[in-house]
Amino acid sequence: MTSIFRTTAAALAVSFATAPVAFAEAHALSGDLVIFSDMSNPAPRAVMEGMVERFGAMHPDLNIELTVIDRDAFKTQIRNFLTANAPDVTNWYAANRMRPYVKAGLFEDVSDLWEEPEIAENLASTKGAMTLDGKQWGVAYTYYQWGVYYRSDIYDQYGLSEPATWDEEKANCQVLLDNGVKCYAIGTKFLWTAAGWFDYLNMRTNGYDFHAALTNGEKSWTSDEVRATFAHWRELIDMGAFVDNHQSYSWQEALPFIVNGDAAAYLMGNFAVAPLREAGLDDSKLDFYQFPAINPDVALAEDAPTDTFHIPANAKNKEAAREFLRFVVSTDNQTLINAGDALGQLPVNSAASVDDDKFLQQGFQMLSSNSPGGVAQFFDRDAPAEMAAAAMEGFQEFMVIPDNLDDILQRLESARSSIY
Repeated sequence: MTSIFRTTAAALAVSFATAPVAFAEAHALSGDLVIFSDMSNPAPRAVMEGMVERFGAMHPDLNIELTVIDRDAFKTQIRNFLTANAPDVTNWYAANRMRPYVKAGLFEDVSDLWEEPEIAENLASTKGAMTLDGKQWGVAYTYYQWGVYYRSDIYDQYGLSEPATWDEEKANCQVLLDNGVKCYAIGTKFLWTAAGWFDYLNMRTNGYDFHAALTNGEKSWTSDEVRATFAHWRELIDMGAFVDNHQSYSWQEALPFIVNGDAAAYLMGNFAVAPLREAGLDDSKLDFYQFPAINPDVALAEDAPTDTFHIPANAKNKEAAREFLRFVVSTDNQTLINAGDALGQLPVNSAASVDDDKFLQQGFQMLSSNSPGGVAQFFDRDAPAEMAAAAMEGFQEFMVIPDNLDDILQRLESARSSIY
């Protein structure tokens, strides 16, 4: 579904006057600003339309035309509209997902924005995700953390503390297993959940730069570094750390293991919190910790899938487009659009305020302050689609039949040779 939303100065006067935050005054802009957005679900759509209204009120001589396209349709249309009749601003995603459009010369280099102190300082955590070939190709506007969500009441029952090291993680796991509790819930029926484990184990073993090079096809799947990652994973598999028959469950179908206390933790994105709360786990029983360090010589990187705005290379009003990107990432706007009654996610601007939600607060602190090692986008965003599909099949197979590792790695190396 495609819909168009236009602003006029008269229509915006009232809505802006009642806006809950005040935005810094910007220099006058004129002409047309055309924006294509995939924020088609109700809450994101309201956020997008609200940003257009507020920005339009700041620039009454600017005519803004917003076209909202269904998210799945957007993915099939983006290359065509970037090539044939480009808007001035478009939504997309960070890291490898933007690579095809950067390589094709369809996204504008906006490195100049990243030299501005407010963006350079406040958006530092997402700079790596927006960088290809040493240049920045857009700005992020929201992300959410991954990490370990765990039953704090079960940890308290057995005298366990949040682990900071791999040895502490395994020691906790053994205590749980000795008391009949699985360490981790997981459902790998749809494969991608196993990729979360690979991401963290690989980044903690080899660091963000190696992980990024691997997903970019620059490193071998049969390397000693990758084998070390799987060796750490196998330590948990051989312990019996994961729930049985996980390949039969989706991630939602694995939630009852946590709710019922049959498993103590879940490596997952923050979107798991709402269904866990709805199932009866209040915040006195549910908590969060950062995936622990494995190799002390590598900085802690995180999975934090990031949504972005870009200026197409063929945009007609790049001055207004740049000003809109500045507005999107401004401190006040970041606070407003990521609030619980809006996107309910994390602002990428480290000076923004975060909703008074336990897990959003912890995620914001982790990503803004404690993650100098980089921000990955999750395996199926960081790797090309064909490579992601092959690798995720291999990850699930490894979790079920770890003795197949050599065959799995050879297949993935063959895939790397043909895909990249």
